[in-house]
Amino acid sequence: MLPFRLELVPGVPVYEQLVAAVTRAIVSGDLAQGDAFPSVRALSQALRINPNTAQKAVAQLTTLGLLQVHPGIGTRVAQPPPAPRAASTRELRPATADLVLEARRRGLSLPDLQDLLEAEWQRLEPSPRGTRRD
Repeated sequence: MLPFRLELVPGVPVYEQLVAAVTRAIVSGDLAQGDAFPSVRALSQALRINPNTAQKAVAQLTTLGLLQVHPGIGTRVAQPPPAPRAASTRELRPATADLVLEARRRGLSLPDLQDLLEAEWQRLEPSPRGTRRD
């Protein structure tokens, strides 16, 4: 059994869905620093995906600083250093612009969008180990 939940949906690259699911598990506290992470083989078998796809996701998670590969030990969840606020703001600006544009296209008000953001923020708040908020 995988230490995170993932239901693959068509139309979105599998490795992106895998990266998002693992990131969500780490941010929400379902996966903590030092936890063992499944091998590429275990991931590919459990999700019934190509091992190259699983490897691509693990490589991206490692690049993001969310996983660390320890030869002879295995892959573990890392504690990524916090990014400087200015860099984080700069990197999030395009996604924020897309979100605001889509919300306005759908006729949502700023308070509606703020409510959505707050609900999602609360949903991803770290929870006691082993409990899920969804």
